[in-house]
Amino acid sequence: MKIDHSSPKIAIIGGGIAGATAATYLANLGLNITLIEKGPSLVNGPPICHLHAGGNLYREIDTQQCITLLRQSIDTLKLYPACADYRPTVIAIPKRDPGCFNDLKPRLNQLQYHYQLLVDQDSTNKVLGEPSEYFTTYSKEDVERLATQEIVEQPKTKDDWLIPVAKTLDLDKLKFPLVMVQEYGLNVFRLAASATLTTAQQPTCQVLTGTTVTTIKKVNGVWQVTLDNNGKLTDTTFDYIVNAGGYKSGAIDDLVGCYTKRLVEFKAAYVTQWNHNLGQFPEVIFYGERGTPNGMAQLTPYPNGYFQIHGMTKDITLFEDGLVNNNTQSAQPNLPKELSDKIVNQWPDDVAIHRTQRSIDFMAHFIPSFDEALVGGKPLFGAQQIPGKDPDLRASDVDFPVKNYARSEIVKASSAIDAAELIYNNICTVFDLKIKAADISTNINLTLSEQDISSTAQKLAIARDYPVSLADRVVG
Repeated sequence: MKIDHSSPKIAIIGGGIAGATAATYLANLGLNITLIEKGPSLVNGPPICHLHAGGNLYREIDTQQCITLLRQSIDTLKLYPACADYRPTVIAIPKRDPGCFNDLKPRLNQLQYHYQLLVDQDSTNKVLGEPSEYFTTYSKEDVERLATQEIVEQPKTKDDWLIPVAKTLDLDKLKFPLVMVQEYGLNVFRLAASATLTTAQQPTCQVLTGTTVTTIKKVNGVWQVTLDNNGKLTDTTFDYIVNAGGYKSGAIDDLVGCYTKRLVEFKAAYVTQWNHNLGQFPEVIFYGERGTPNGMAQLTPYPNGYFQIHGMTKDITLFEDGLVNNNTQSAQPNLPKELSDKIVNQWPDDVAIHRTQRSIDFMAHFIPSFDEALVGGKPLFGAQQIPGKDPDLRASDVDFPVKNYARSEIVKASSAIDAAELIYNNICTVFDLKIKAADISTNINLTLSEQDISSTAQKLAIARDYPVSLADRVVG
């Protein structure tokens, strides 16, 4: 596909999942795209590990957000099928937690119902298994029975997946039933690989890494932009700008002169290795009240005994003063220097080791043998922006505060496609374009090979100094 030089020149600032997906979507339609990323590679931000096909990690968000995340996750799986870890998620409610299964069940029923509706509307939406099996419950007796079963090295059924969990859980610390949900993992290194390969093969998309935007001015309806690539300044013009700057979205707003309220939150997850000899694990979530000493614990499996841990306490994943809002003088919230330094520079080894060990101890409360796990690598970390003032917002996409300017502020990766579609619709309206949207998921899936994705993902993991196993897939 050749660039139509009469079409608008579009700059997408930020090469995270929002920016890379928008670039892929718009370039796929023949639009003239320049994707600008200050880092050395695409999709290198906060830790992504979960698809959020229903938002079941978040009891605090409303059902409508969960339904939106379900639909968005289905679209994401169709667009990035090679980036998913196809294993279920187990949800456990600790006895120390005030919640119970009856609080959760109505929402699960709603999600199952809406998943069935989506499949009825389009059979290609059936990417999470059968709607009737969206969630399954296990009594204490069920779990005790499975604890006596032999490990299945290549699990196929839900029972197969639950066996290693049943063998290791401290059942006396949990309420029942347990819930298994068809929520899959989302591999950040494979997402980065897919974005890198897809944008590279799009003839209408230019990718500029290692490049920052220093000035933006609008003159006679055209954006005049100065780019800095390792000290080399270049002045160029664009007809339309997409702000996909992630936690730095506010800095782009400031350059444009477009104020809004937003939050920024710094978070980290921890890489551990546990030689358990129990086959493949599902993801396991232990509910808890966010920010308290008994916050949620999340155990995400990777091949070769690697596990990523979130512990939603201020000793582990969350940080003191890690959630900040902006002031009236700037659209950009400012993290404390200690946290911003962690993003720009390497973590001090003692801090990384200490927090990783805290995460191991936190998980060992529910899985006692996990206390044998070791530090498996440096933390996965970053900051994310949350538009507005609600820290519980999870389903968000894009707004258009001034003409020829889109502000894409997604909180979860699965929202990226919705944002890209809305930007496409706005561009067509602004420039009176008559472009028929193609089936982007089919076009991309036909052109990317598993070998290329795996090889690129592994190279990215190594370049970012993470164990290569984190780039490998979990496939049931």
